[in-house]
Parts: sequence; C-alpha cells; structure tokens
Amino acid sequence: MKKLILFLFVCFLSVSAYAGTDVDTNTDADEKEAIPLFGMSDTESKLQLSVRRIGLDWSKTQVGNAGEYQDSPVSALNATSQDYIKSVFDTILEFTKNKFKWDNSLFMEYGRTTLKPYNEPATTDENADKILYSSDVSYECWEFSGLKFGPIVRAAYETQFIDREESPRQNIIRSNAGISLFDHDIVKSLYLTGVHEYDFTYAHQQNSKSGAEFGWRLEYLLREGVKFSADGYYREYFSYSRYITTDLERDFSAVLRLDTNIFGSFTMGPYVQYRLAKARGAEHYGSNLIMGVSFNYITQFLL
Repeated sequence: MKKLILFLFVCFLSVSAYAGTDVDTNTDADEKEAIPLFGMSDTESKLQLSVRRIGLDWSKTQVGNAGEYQDSPVSALNATSQDYIKSVFDTILEFTKNKFKWDNSLFMEYGRTTLKPYNEPATTDENADKILYSSDVSYECWEFSGLKFGPIVRAAYETQFIDREESPRQNIIRSNAGISLFDHDIVKSLYLTGVHEYDFTYAHQQNSKSGAEFGWRLEYLLREGVKFSADGYYREYFSYSRYITTDLERDFSAVLRLDTNIFGSFTMGPYVQYRLAKARGAEHYGSNLIMGVSFNYITQFLL
C-alpha cells in the first residue's frame, strides 16, 4: 500500500512539472468563440458539467389467467409475470486547464425484478445496486487528429445502497495509475492501468488487492439524433492480502446503448448490459445479461 501511494505521488509530481513548463498558447476560431471561465481564455481553462444519463430502464411481462393454461404448450400463456425496473444517474464534471484534464464523476444505479408466479407468493431480487464516485487526472503528452495520449491517475470509492440478507453492502476504495487515450470524437476514454483496491466490505476482514485494468468509453454518432455508445472494463487480480472466497479473480463488464433523440434532451433506445466474473472460491464463472429499453435525459452545461 505504501509503495502504491508513493508511486501515485511521483506520477502526480511528474504531471505537475509538465504543466508548469509546457503551456499550449495556440488558439483557433472555435476556442475564441467559447465562453471564458472567470475571465480567463478558453485555452487556459474550461469547466463543463455533462449529464451522461439520467434514465429509467423498464420491462414488464403480464400474464393473465395463467392457472388455466398451466398444461398449455404455448409458453407465453403460462409464463411467470415479472416486472423489471432500473434507475440510472450518471454525471461528470470536467475541468480542463491547458493539457491537464480533471474529471469527477458520479454513477448510481438501482434495479430490481419482481416475479409473480401462478399460485405462489411474489419474490423480488435486486440485480443492480451500485454507487461509484471517481476522480481522474489525465495529462496530454501527445495529440494526433484529436486523439490525446498521456498518463492517468484515478481514485474511486464504490459502494451500494442497501445490505442484503446473504451479504453485506460492498465498500471498496480503488486507485489506478497508467496510460490513457482520451478526448477524441469517438474514443472518449481508452486506458490501461495498474489497480489497487482496499476492500472493507466484511468487518474485521479488510483485504488489499492488486491487479491490472483495461477500460473504455466510446461514442459514435450514426446520424443526427442517433448515437451509439459503449463502455466497460476488464480487471485481472494478481495478489491479495488474505483469502476470501467471494473476492474476484477476473471481472468483466460492458454496456452497449443506442440512444435516439425524442425531443429536446430526452432520448430512448435499446441497450444490452453484460457482467462476467470469477470468484476465488467458485469453480465456474458467474454472469448476468440484461436487455431492454431505456428512457434517458442527456445534456451538457458549460460553467
């Protein structure tokens, strides 16, 4: 842990040194027209709040008179009624100064599925429960055709809204350091980092884990008002301070969305979300696949 903190501190000092000696004084027409922040030119600093998504994912299966069709070969008539609903809040505050970029993001999601079998009590499962706050600092060492490259350091805290009967609420402090491609029209973020986690989910069983992480965030405008986006990560863990069966060895998560503008800043469209992971105490991989339709509010504010 001490070595990691020292490594992150050295990275931060190195990036700070770059910022103090290399200031880009070039401006173009677009930059001159931008709104200045606190009286400074846009090449010096810019503060922007992006609402990536405030949305509602919803699906519903309603089966009527299922008891009379239990022997029917038509599965649609004897299926289990179910409701799935998930709310998502995803925002980021971006501060750019010269070649520095500092992002502070907050992501929250909560979803549950309610099953209503014939002649049995209804059951409810939470299949999405996450709160993630992260703070990233990136530095542009090189740029080509709008694609920026440089070091990145990140600190994050991940938890959940509620405790479950079978497991406590997750609590993880995570730090990353590595390299990143960012701020392209399509490649918003593409990074490869080392990762260190301090997991205090279980009382008196705090655990430190180290590994590597590869992540991405892509956006592509198919045509006016229609945008395809993809984001996710893959983590591989190499070392642990103690053995806990539920700790993950590998963790993969990906979300694909197609947002079509309805009116103003409101969009709707299909999405696919997939999670695949392998725990230390499990023989097989666990997975979760969700497909549905989402209704979202997406916008940006220049502060």
